[in-house]
Amino acid sequence: MAAIYQYCSLFITLTLMLTIIGKPALVMGTFQPSPWTLAHATFYGDETASATMGGACGYGNLFVNGYGTDTAALSSTLFNNGYACGTCYQIKCVQSSACNTNVPYTTVTATNICPPNRSQASDNGGWCNPPRSHFDMSKPAFMKIAQWKAGIVPVMYRGVPCVRSEGFRFSFQGNGYWLLVYVMNVGGGGDISNTWVKGSRTGWISMSHNWGASYQAFATLSGQTLSFKITSYTTKETIIAWNVAPSNWGAGLTYSTHVNFH
Repeated sequence: MAAIYQYCSLFITLTLMLTIIGKPALVMGTFQPSPWTLAHATFYGDETASATMGGACGYGNLFVNGYGTDTAALSSTLFNNGYACGTCYQIKCVQSSACNTNVPYTTVTATNICPPNRSQASDNGGWCNPPRSHFDMSKPAFMKIAQWKAGIVPVMYRGVPCVRSEGFRFSFQGNGYWLLVYVMNVGGGGDISNTWVKGSRTGWISMSHNWGASYQAFATLSGQTLSFKITSYTTKETIIAWNVAPSNWGAGLTYSTHVNFH
């Protein structure tokens, strides 16, 4: 598998905004592309990209949830214990006769982890071993930039803003006393550092990072309308999404919003 890394130094202008229902609450930065960095890329699965479904980020069916086939798994160094889930990268093939010269780059979203293979050397099979930065792309995404028979190619990559239609999506699991939420369709940096939930009868409750793109709260929230507050990992921007789920919310359901990072 492969990994993609986003060590971005992105700290931009500070701006305060008042909270309006469904509008950003506090803006502290806007995601900017990071510098181009050298890495390598491989691919996994076949042309259907079926092997990419249900990756470590918890996005489930990537077609249903809007990510499609333009995805990649990240080496553990870049996966950052799941905080890199949802980040977006431009990748271009370089220094190889297998590169598709008519395609300057392709853009992918991080949806999975490429675990280390310590039984293999880092330059001969253990492509995702620390401290390597590596992308294990879906085969359709890899084929946009290189001939698949090459197997592995050197690439240049950079983190770029994620362009998402519509707002955050929250996929619910758990019960009335334990809420587990997968946060999807995140724009801007694509990543999340902190999440809070607020019931219609509670204050803001901090949710702990479970794994990948999931956050959990051990609280009694059944029978309440739920709102969420989200902070970006890279830009520190915070947005409040009010009244995301109705009081009769249920596990197994996904709720959409009209707010997002940019």
